[in-house]
Amino acid sequence: MAPGDPASAAVPPGDDAIYERILAAVLERRLPPGTPLVEEQLAGAFGVSRTRIRPALTRLAAEHLVTLTPHRRATVTRPTAQEAREVFEARRLIEPTLAAFFVERATDADLDGLRACVEAEEQARRQGDARLAIRLAGDFHLRLSQGSGHLTLGRILRGLVSRTTLVLMTYGADPRAAPEAVAACGCQDHRALIDALRSRDAAGAARRMEEHLARLEAQLCFAPPAPPPPDLARLFAAGR
Repeated sequence: MAPGDPASAAVPPGDDAIYERILAAVLERRLPPGTPLVEEQLAGAFGVSRTRIRPALTRLAAEHLVTLTPHRRATVTRPTAQEAREVFEARRLIEPTLAAFFVERATDADLDGLRACVEAEEQARRQGDARLAIRLAGDFHLRLSQGSGHLTLGRILRGLVSRTTLVLMTYGADPRAAPEAVAACGCQDHRALIDALRSRDAAGAARRMEEHLARLEAQLCFAPPAPPPPDLARLFAAGR
């Protein structure tokens, strides 16, 4: 088939592919909270009609990752401080239980998968690939959920992990904390979790999970940083 043949043109992506690509852009922080998602622009980018874009946006809105207004304007959701706290509260209710189930039901292969995930996250952080590190940190929790064998809680957690990404983008880490210390916290906690899981300590694994989530929430900064004091000499110099 010749390169110029119309039949050789790129095939437009399917509905699931459109959804997955927008979702990945949100989770990898390429679309920060508050970003407008204009249907015409997305349709042009994907080479499809606007009607093909709407189901993906509606699906993302159902997962609280996109906010739709009555005029069908879509933006990446910007969670409120209360919503951020509720996300972590829900995760603290769910994930210690999943950690305990993992101890009871997971195989050695499941443990190896968690270890490989942490090693990949550490490598991504060393290479300065923050987007990949963030995705792998979330993957760790989803892998643990899969190993627990609890499908219902796992489906709930998947949505919470996605919403956590928006929370972290919106409120970030406390600017007073050293960025490298914040980055290393998750890997260290994950390794401590693996140690408890490997020793088949259900209570210890549940406790370490709860402590890990509490540390992540404590790094959020809900109050904006104070503005720097004005340079009075520069401020009033023009009036002399």
